Amino acid sequence: MELHLISLALGLLLLVPVALKILFPYLWLDVLFFVDIMRIFVAFVSRRRKKPAFFALDRFLEQVAAVPDKSFMVFGDERYTFALVDEQSNRIANALRAHPGYTPGDTVALFMGNEPAFVTTWLALAKLGSPVALLNSNIRSKSLLHCFNCCRATVLIAATELRNAVEEVLSSLTERGTTILLMSKDCDTPGIQGFSAQVEEASDTPIPRSLRSHLTFKSPAVYIYTSGTTGLPKAAVLNQNRLLSALAVLSSNGITSKDIFYLNLPLYHTAGFIVGFIGCIETGSTIILKKKFSASQFWDDCRKHNVTVIQYIGEVMRYLCSTPKKDNDKEHKVRLAIGNGIRAEVWREFLNRFGNIQIREFYASTEGNVGFVNYVGKIGAVGRVNFFYRKLFPYTLVKYDTERDEPVRDANGLCVKALKGETGLLVSKITDIAPFLGYVQNEEQNERKRLRNVLKKGDLYFNTGDLLKIDHDNFIYFQDRVGDTFRWKGENVATTEVSDILTLSGCLQEANVYGVQVPGHEGRIGMAAATLKKDVKFDGRRMYQHVVSYLPSYARPRFIRIQDAMEVTGTFKQMKVKLMEQGFNPGSIQDPLYILDDRAESYMLLTAEIYKSIMSGSIKL
Repeated sequence: MELHLISLALGLLLLVPVALKILFPYLWLDVLFFVDIMRIFVAFVSRRRKKPAFFALDRFLEQVAAVPDKSFMVFGDERYTFALVDEQSNRIANALRAHPGYTPGDTVALFMGNEPAFVTTWLALAKLGSPVALLNSNIRSKSLLHCFNCCRATVLIAATELRNAVEEVLSSLTERGTTILLMSKDCDTPGIQGFSAQVEEASDTPIPRSLRSHLTFKSPAVYIYTSGTTGLPKAAVLNQNRLLSALAVLSSNGITSKDIFYLNLPLYHTAGFIVGFIGCIETGSTIILKKKFSASQFWDDCRKHNVTVIQYIGEVMRYLCSTPKKDNDKEHKVRLAIGNGIRAEVWREFLNRFGNIQIREFYASTEGNVGFVNYVGKIGAVGRVNFFYRKLFPYTLVKYDTERDEPVRDANGLCVKALKGETGLLVSKITDIAPFLGYVQNEEQNERKRLRNVLKKGDLYFNTGDLLKIDHDNFIYFQDRVGDTFRWKGENVATTEVSDILTLSGCLQEANVYGVQVPGHEGRIGMAAATLKKDVKFDGRRMYQHVVSYLPSYARPRFIRIQDAMEVTGTFKQMKVKLMEQGFNPGSIQDPLYILDDRAESYMLLTAEIYKSIMSGSIKL
């Protein structure tokens, strides 16, 4: 009898893992994720307690001491070891110390594209205790001045190829007494000084720690600008504490010193700078630095350099899937892709075409205080609800009224939580562990991001401005940005979902959906700017059948604008505001415009006569 009971107990014990797998299929992955989070947290706290203060720069110096001859960065045919990068940054720092227009600790604006000088100059300024504003190398004129001024920089260091852009705003900069240094040996433009010769002549002796002894964890480290999809860029502050915590972004995803990281995203953006550059400082991985993203050169570069980790953002993955198919598409060593913004149908296509690459989709923002990572690999999700993580970083989804453009509140003035399966506004509690540092000289925008009285009177949350959804399996899905969701015929239209459906039509390569105003109508009616697949013509009847089959009437784009190329920001985010302002007037838009015609059961060419009838109210939409 006793032996029988023991056998029964052992049998039940063996069934426990099976039962757990069936009832809680992701439990083990959830536990591993939390263990990883705690490991990172303990390492972060340990570094915070070091004396003197330990910053991201100090991790780089540790790598220089540990592996001086290891390749840290490859750019074209040039290879830079940790020791060489350290020496180059010392030269720049010593040249700056000798310059009368600069004082250690001054805020400096860095105006460069992806090149080794960007990395070495930032390290030099970090050694001198200077906060650095990372200017988008594509901005010009008004935007350039705005970005330079809002961070209170006194020095501008620019790449040689950006000389013309600097000269456009030179008078305004010189009026402010700005020191302008160009990374060339000489410059004959009054007010702009060539700086490369001084750097070459400078000593590579290490920079005294005393020059940055004034820094604390609250000191600003970098200013990174939002992409400007909705107006002039805003400068988000990342302090030394935030940069220190960011060191773990790659190591937490299993990336090690043996990995080779392909960095082709802009270094001035959070993805390139934090995930790519700062992340590789922690892991000691080799960076293959690319001047800019090139879909046609992407895989050849990966094969040439034996790349194991790639990075993506926005539409990058779609661009890769749009390249002509080759027999060697799966011949590479890439094992991991990390980034955000990949849509479900592109995710599937990417895996089918390029092989078994682990996709680590995550959700985060430059200024935000909450983030998620899809550690399970669920296609389409940006993360997963984890009980322990939620205790460390309290967040919730609240119901949002897109018509009033504000969260829904109950009779007590508190926000209403969104239910499982419902789309809601993501808000994250502002705490000492998860602070909101805000934007520089922009208190109005800072206040818009602060949400009070969310779950109880007096609490304070960060308003992400993003609409997400949590399904019944606790996976988190990005739905839309608040400004991107519009209301038509009393219904909310999520632009991302409509875009995904349009690209499944067979003739559209990309689709950017937005709402436009029509006189005499409430809300905004749907419109899509789209590009066609190669050698494919727009088929109005086929497109009509597709949208009618997959979309409710209120979500069907009434207008479609065919463009030669999709306009995106420097970080591959689709531009909407300009398109919304341009509307659907065929008299001012050169691109072909089509209107959905239910009687003809097709998308028909939008003529000037039809447009006039719509504007006069003769045609009701």
